[in-house]
Amino acid sequence: MKFSPSHAILTGVFSLFFHQAIAAPLAYVPNEKDGTISVIDTSTDKVTHVLPKAGSLGKRIQAAALDASGQHLYVVVRDDNAVAKLDLATGKELSRVFIGDEPEGINISPDGKTLAACLEEDYAVSFLDLTTFKLKQTSKTQGKNPEHCVYSPDGKWLIASNEKSGDLDVFDATKMQSVRLIKGSKHPRGVGFLPSGKVFYVANEAGNQVEVISVGDWKVLERIKVGVRSNGVVVSPDGARVYVSNGGEASVSIIDTKSNKVIKTVKVGERPWNMALTPDGKKLYVANGRSNSISVIDTVKLEHHADISVGSFPWGVVIH
Repeated sequence: MKFSPSHAILTGVFSLFFHQAIAAPLAYVPNEKDGTISVIDTSTDKVTHVLPKAGSLGKRIQAAALDASGQHLYVVVRDDNAVAKLDLATGKELSRVFIGDEPEGINISPDGKTLAACLEEDYAVSFLDLTTFKLKQTSKTQGKNPEHCVYSPDGKWLIASNEKSGDLDVFDATKMQSVRLIKGSKHPRGVGFLPSGKVFYVANEAGNQVEVISVGDWKVLERIKVGVRSNGVVVSPDGARVYVSNGGEASVSIIDTKSNKVIKTVKVGERPWNMALTPDGKKLYVANGRSNSISVIDTVKLEHHADISVGSFPWGVVIH
């Protein structure tokens, strides 16, 4: 059989398309003190490049969030009280917008239209329109020092964990107003919803525990003892497990959601904080602030898999 140039071209195009289609997700790590983003190929667990393409985003960056298309990365630039928008194709910052005093945690609504940012010193949450990249509204919390903002899977609610007052604000996401205050035990931090949206888990740092809270009546159903200074929370795609980072003992606790028991604790780097799972849920990436590294956990074997050196004081991880 003859092999014509047109066959070669078609084969090359198909190979390129196939490679792009099966390309492994990328993990984006905001390095707080460098003002940069380390980009990790999750197939090799190697840093491929650093964003922005030149310079840094600021003197202190924190949370990051990706849009559904994976084209844009939004990053909190805390020293500028702003959120920056990066084009991932070019590695350049497109724009930034002022959102309020001392922003930290951010989250994008399930419909992809709104970004919520917790403002620690304003005791408020700002809502950013991602179509126009303009501030829509800033609303006060009932609690003090909101840190993490997390939407429910159906987009109806937004939970803000209040570090100073030890409670959680429940926002009506449509009205963008706080409608309820849930009394927690001690120092709430990370928040993670089960896929059903009926229950969420909250890490309580000073209590070394996780609280399980029901949606609707907003009651604390259970308290689960975990490691020292628990803070970050991530839920597996199937809702079977909850992962909790323990900042005071360099570990991650793994909770089975049927029994609400810790089934294993895995050692990671120093001061683990915010985390992310690959879309298939098979690998967990943990930001280790004091180790300047990312620990990778194999969630099938429930074992530490690798450590990846990144920039100074990594705050968290987002994956697409």
